[in-house]
Amino acid sequence: MTVSRLWLVRHAPVLAPPGTCYGQLDLPADSHATTQCAEELASVLPHALVLHHSPLQRCELLALAIQALRPDVALKPDPRLREMDFGRWEGIPWANLPRDEIDAWAEQLADVAPGGGEPLAAMLARVSAALAEARGTAQSTGQDVVWIAHAGVARCVQWLQGDRARAGLAPCAGHWPREAPAPGAWAHYALNPIGVAAVR
Repeated sequence: MTVSRLWLVRHAPVLAPPGTCYGQLDLPADSHATTQCAEELASVLPHALVLHHSPLQRCELLALAIQALRPDVALKPDPRLREMDFGRWEGIPWANLPRDEIDAWAEQLADVAPGGGEPLAAMLARVSAALAEARGTAQSTGQDVVWIAHAGVARCVQWLQGDRARAGLAPCAGHWPREAPAPGAWAHYALNPIGVAAVR
């Protein structure tokens, strides 16, 4: 059986001071790094794919750069692929955020909305819906699926593909995935059967 893959591409580095919590702030990405990532992806992506991307500009600009090099690729913005909304924390260095608020979030990772933004449970629900659609596409067409998204989305996919999620367990700080593709890099996840294939 041919294994269809989810290509989960992370946008290039954003133009923000290191250590900034930016979440859904619509920040641009480094243009040179975006071009470099687009060139690398254009040379390896399968033909005639639909490229799903977060509507935040750091992802949309990479999607457009890929399409300029690969006119066979169609683009589809998907708001389900946005980064987590960190509310009033966004734009503030992580080191300057209130320690008691961070601790409260870590104690109830799924249900507390960081900075009054979006609870992890809500983000997992939207990413889960997008992932189910990707699996359906893979099953019906046999094609790979490409997402251009964010580190938080990559961690959600890892959680949803893991044993704890399949067992119905709620995420907690001690078991939440910490690995994600570096800016401008990507990971492959097998859509049938479910699992992680490789990271680039």
